[in-house]
Amino acid sequence: MDVYSYNVNGIRACVKKGFRDWMTEAKPTIVGLQEVRSPVDQVPEDLHGFDGFAHHFVAAEKKGYSGVGLLAAMEPDEVVTTMGEERFDVEGRFQLARFGKLTIVNVYVPNGTGPNRDLSRIPYKLDFTKRLFDILEAERSKGGRILVMGDYNTAHREIDIARPKANVKNSGFRPEEREEMDRILALGWTDTFRHFEKGPDHYTWWSQRFGVREKNIGWRIDYIMASPGAMKFVKGAAIHPMVMCSDHCPISVRLDDKVLK
Repeated sequence: MDVYSYNVNGIRACVKKGFRDWMTEAKPTIVGLQEVRSPVDQVPEDLHGFDGFAHHFVAAEKKGYSGVGLLAAMEPDEVVTTMGEERFDVEGRFQLARFGKLTIVNVYVPNGTGPNRDLSRIPYKLDFTKRLFDILEAERSKGGRILVMGDYNTAHREIDIARPKANVKNSGFRPEEREEMDRILALGWTDTFRHFEKGPDHYTWWSQRFGVREKNIGWRIDYIMASPGAMKFVKGAAIHPMVMCSDHCPISVRLDDKVLK
């Protein structure tokens, strides 16, 4: 089974740029979407029941902002959309879905940049990720099969960003954000892509400035983290830069379907 994560940067715009064609070609089992930026009742109708897929969307209270969604070839046994703190829940950044013994967590981690282009949202961002992985720790430590996928809004190491020196003071590559990624991995999670691919020049987001994507001046800020229990079933991981429906591209893992049982 193939599990994908994709920041669509507005689902309505993404559909106009070929999202349905990509779905038809990729044939995913489960897709987690981030930055949906649509009220649930305004998600394009042709995504509701796409080729028999179950669907579930979570919107932020603020219109046109944030939001996550799941499309799956099977009905989840359970979907949870609260992190237990209103300051996180109002931004529509979290979904936890259970499929048999597999838990899929779909997240859109906040950007640390504040409304005045400052770094004022970094504390909120770090609190979000700490709360997220605290929620999952009991299940992870008992061998639970968990994937935490989405846009983490952080390039972890210099290899994960085309121009590290130019961005060391910017949110997304600040020391405190990168240290949080270190902390997550130290808890026992695996960055699935880096488990299989050690080389440079692999990115998942590019600025929309002219020529940036063509020159591959990007950031790897989208991840699928696997718990030890899930990692046993991960057969491969990939980034799909040729999919052009958004300023991000999809990422994926291939799982042994025994992970469900």
